[in-house]
Amino acid sequence: MSRPTPLRDVHESLGATLTDFAGWLMPLRYGSESAEHNAVRGAAGLFDLSHMGEIFVTGPQAGEALDYALVGHLSALVPGRARYTMIVNERGGVLDDLIVYRLGDEEFMVVANASNYEKVAAELGGRAKSYDAVVEDRSEQYALIAVQGPHAQEILATLTDADLPGLKYYAGLPGVVDGRQALIARTGYTGEDGFELFVANEDAVPLWHALTRAGEPYGLRPAGLSSRDTLRLEAGMPLYGNELSAELTPFDAGLGRVVKFDKPGDFVGRSALEAVKDTPPRRRLVGLVARGRRVPRHGFPVTKDGAVVGEVTSGAPSQTLGRPIAMAYVDTGADEGLAVDIRGSHEAMDLVELPFYRRNK
Repeated sequence: MSRPTPLRDVHESLGATLTDFAGWLMPLRYGSESAEHNAVRGAAGLFDLSHMGEIFVTGPQAGEALDYALVGHLSALVPGRARYTMIVNERGGVLDDLIVYRLGDEEFMVVANASNYEKVAAELGGRAKSYDAVVEDRSEQYALIAVQGPHAQEILATLTDADLPGLKYYAGLPGVVDGRQALIARTGYTGEDGFELFVANEDAVPLWHALTRAGEPYGLRPAGLSSRDTLRLEAGMPLYGNELSAELTPFDAGLGRVVKFDKPGDFVGRSALEAVKDTPPRRRLVGLVARGRRVPRHGFPVTKDGAVVGEVTSGAPSQTLGRPIAMAYVDTGADEGLAVDIRGSHEAMDLVELPFYRRNK
């Protein structure tokens, strides 16, 4: 049985197509997913992300506990800032990718993917046992609403007096939005500027309606999982279970920069990651743009001269580029003459550097 978010009734009233996603009942689309995608690129989109997990790590050694538990140097974060990082196993395989917010000197919030947050909470609890720190999964207490797009700041500014212009990317601050307490974070998963609002469950519905009213003059639309996926694909952002897994290290995914070997002390997976950090991976994550109209999808083989040299991890039509695109792991050195086997037809692809899309700042 899929778990509803606090916004289920709102989604149903908007005619959303609901689907199970990681055990949650989530809006796939409200109408046209291409219209939702284009709204985020050109105006603004409103997303329900309440399926994400919020895990708090508090106490005098909270930062040191996270330094040991994760690959990043989280104790170096100043209060109010956030960092993208990962939790890996002893072999260096990625268990999840995370955003960690430092809310205070002794308080951090770890945001985990919906499919993994219970596992992440358990791992953090075990890894923090030797530290003066407390790990608490508070996911059930929070709803998460995102406003993403070029007009996101203008829309949100009508509902809060928080210093939005002064809020940097990957930062957060407590504030009042439409009379409700929120953590306002300048983060997102679309490639656009925008904000994620962590609020109490009971505030989700009135805040959604307030944002809808405020966004109407700017062209804001509710947006579902389908458009969120195509937006993050254009932005070259990895999805756990597609580009990331326990069988892949951060270096395999081209994200070795998140591993901080220069932080003090040991961390889980350090030995395994040090052993591979200078070894070129057998396969690398690349972008593919189709020359034709057929769409490469997750799991389709990438070929060269008829031989399999990789596999598509994510693929979709790109509304922004006007052509199908994909991310794929391909053999190192396989740079030209690539195709994707789409049900027996080898469709020609151009290899490009990620991301496919960068917003004009």
